[in-house]
Amino acid sequence: MITAACNARIMSNRIDERNRAKELFANPRGRQAEDKGAFEEKVRRGLYTAKIAAYAQGFDLLAHAAGEYGWDLDYGKIASIFRAGCIIQAEFLDDITKPSARTKACPT
Repeated sequence: MITAACNARIMSNRIDERNRAKELFANPRGRQAEDKGAFEEKVRRGLYTAKIAAYAQGFDLLAHAAGEYGWDLDYGKIASIFRAGCIIQAEFLDDITKPSARTKACPT
C-alpha cells in the first residue's frame, strides 16, 4: 500500500503524461458515456476501500509494536497528528480519530 501511495503521488505530478493518457483512454473498454458516472463511482469506492485497508494496516502495525514494546499509544491522537501532516491530510482520518479518541485500545 505504501509503495502504491508513493507511486500515485509521483504520477500525480506528471501532468503532461496524465493528459496524454486521458486522450488515449477517454473511454475505457468502449464504455458508453452514460456508464461514466457508474465507473467513476466504482473507482471512488475502490480507492476509499484501499484507504481504509492502508490505515487499518498501519494502525495494526502500531498496535503490534505497542504490545511488543509495552507502549501506551493513543491512536486517536496519532490519527490527529497524521491529519495535521503535510502528506496524509485525508479527511478520512477525522473518522478514525472520533471512535479512537473514546478508547485508548486500537481495534484489531
